[in-house]
Amino acid sequence: MEPPGLLPGCISCNKGIQDQLYNSAFLPNLFTLIAGFIVIVLIVLLFTYLSARKFKRVSSQIPDKEILNPVPLATASTVMGIGIGGFIDGILFHQILQLHGMVSNKLPIDTIMGKAVNMFWDGIFHALTLTAVIIGFVLLIRLLKMRNINPSPKLAIGGAIGGWGIFNFFEGIIHHHIIKLHNVNEFAFNPDIWNYSFLASGIIFIAIGYAFIYHRDHYPTRLS
Repeated sequence: MEPPGLLPGCISCNKGIQDQLYNSAFLPNLFTLIAGFIVIVLIVLLFTYLSARKFKRVSSQIPDKEILNPVPLATASTVMGIGIGGFIDGILFHQILQLHGMVSNKLPIDTIMGKAVNMFWDGIFHALTLTAVIIGFVLLIRLLKMRNINPSPKLAIGGAIGGWGIFNFFEGIIHHHIIKLHNVNEFAFNPDIWNYSFLASGIIFIAIGYAFIYHRDHYPTRLS
């Protein structure tokens, strides 16, 4: 039971939380979250386009050798990796450690109202990451009907790790540094150390994913 005088923290039963949530910042915050994921989608499309061009170029240079197409599996696993990376971030930093909420740099999480509003935006964030996982899963299913697809586990692993890195880097750039919705650790003496470490993890994961995906087994040359 709630202590006397303390209103419930649910959005549907607390008008104060409703007023705090559905104010002039609602649409800007919603646009920011969606725009961040749109940027990530554009990055994946660019990655797919460049990978497809490279595969086409390699195939034309080695006409006497059949090369299985690595692009579809790498793309599908990258999309899933973005969603999984988002879930890891949300589950670990938002929920288990509770170091921040989605808009905690604008509305601190030191009150029931702040917690409730941030939890709502965490839910929107998780809905977007779930969408990425579903899209990646659909892309994987479509591979079952395609021919000449490279099924290498390295592509799936590399795509997932690379997608996680893409999420960490671009989500960090947009939400931590440009828009400043939140910090990785709102309670740290120097939040920038945590924010830049998050970006560094994204770069490391992207590099690992790149090494797996663009292995010579997947994009061979005549000398190989």
